Amino acid sequence: MRIDTCGTSCPQPVLMTKKELDKNSNTNEIEVLTDNNTSKTNVKKFLLSKGFNIEIIEDNDIFVIRGIK
Repeated sequence: MRIDTCGTSCPQPVLMTKKELDKNSNTNEIEVLTDNNTSKTNVKKFLLSKGFNIEIIEDNDIFVIRGIK
C-alpha cells in the first residue's frame, strides 16, 4: 500500500496513514511519501508504535517511509 501525503502538513500525513491502516488492518507493508521533515518524523514514530520496522529513502526532496512488519 502506498500513500502520497506530499503537499500536506502535520498532522494530516499521520491521520492519512492511520486511516489507511484502519481500513486495511492486515497490512504488513506500507509506503508513505512526504515532502517535509516534520511529517517524516511523525509518520515514522506512528508506524513504529504500530509495530512496523522502518526504512526511509530520500529521493529528490521526497521521503519514502517504508514500513514492514
